[in-house]
Amino acid sequence: MISFTQRPDIAAAPGTRTRSGGLRRDLVVYGGAVLITLLVGLALVLISGADPVTAVDALADGMFGSPYGFGSALNAAAVLALIGTGFTIAHRAGLVNVGAEGQLALGGIAAAAVGVHLPAAMPTVPAVAAVLVAGFLAGGAWAGIAALLTVWRGTSEVITTLLLNFVGLGLVTLVVHEEGLLRQPVTSADTLPQSPPLVPGARLPLLGLQASPATIAVVLAVVAAVVAAIVLRRTAIGTRLAAVGLSEPAAARLGLPVAPLKFGSLAVAGGLAGIAGAGLVATVPFVLAEHFTSGYGFAGLVVGLLARGSLTAVCGIALAFGLLASGGINLQLAAGVPASSVQIVQSVLIILIAGAVIFRRAGAR
Repeated sequence: MISFTQRPDIAAAPGTRTRSGGLRRDLVVYGGAVLITLLVGLALVLISGADPVTAVDALADGMFGSPYGFGSALNAAAVLALIGTGFTIAHRAGLVNVGAEGQLALGGIAAAAVGVHLPAAMPTVPAVAAVLVAGFLAGGAWAGIAALLTVWRGTSEVITTLLLNFVGLGLVTLVVHEEGLLRQPVTSADTLPQSPPLVPGARLPLLGLQASPATIAVVLAVVAAVVAAIVLRRTAIGTRLAAVGLSEPAAARLGLPVAPLKFGSLAVAGGLAGIAGAGLVATVPFVLAEHFTSGYGFAGLVVGLLARGSLTAVCGIALAFGLLASGGINLQLAAGVPASSVQIVQSVLIILIAGAVIFRRAGAR
């Protein structure tokens, strides 16, 4: 069985902290965070004037009540898991990738540029592969700009990846508004600023679940997490990345190629975000449009931060966020509760879990 966890946060000295005691502490701290979050959600429901029982039923129905809603949640979780997996790889080398939103945008642009120009009769396997590879290369190249500045000039990757987000989003706006680039032919004043649809072969196939929109992006996300876990835990590359993340000077003294390892880890993180962007474009409605990223890049960053190096946690948290997003839509439609309430609940949960991590580490010390 593959262990997806990086390492214990703190190695307790013998006799200072038992496994059962640590488990009880975790249950109290994290359970308390979840309980407070639920109370905040209940308060928001009451403030909106909705019946709590109706709201809970609507939320559960949106998450699990229909194959369509659950399939939509799986698609959202796949995007978040890909970004979270990339974040974990970069973080193993001591880097923080804050630029997934821009890398997502570049992956979507590249996927659209390839997908709309492929032959209409091209088979699905090579067409989808071309779209996903284009997304990976574009996202990796975009992250490579920040990686190059980091290893060459010592610039903080947090600042460069963050700023490149806005450039990437601006490029999406540019290419979908310019007819000479990716905008669909303008036939009337009502023509939307978006790309033409991808050719049929370049669209992600469905998983085949009855009445479900879930695509093979779900499989790609799981495979990416498993492969990343194997590489980080069972290979020399993973050990070298961990050494660089723990101490660059020590890794350099050992003769490790610090600069290539840092560059490669951040580029791979950007490539996975690019695949996520390509998957968004290759899913209904199969076009590149403004705001198609929908904040997935920043949400995926949160997934990676909360997972704390565990790829099992990346998949679990991504699924939870996807289910909450799907349930929030039904919550608004069936119970009259604003969909923004779900975002507030997610934000509260993030803050509390982050605080719980700090509290747990302080207590362990």
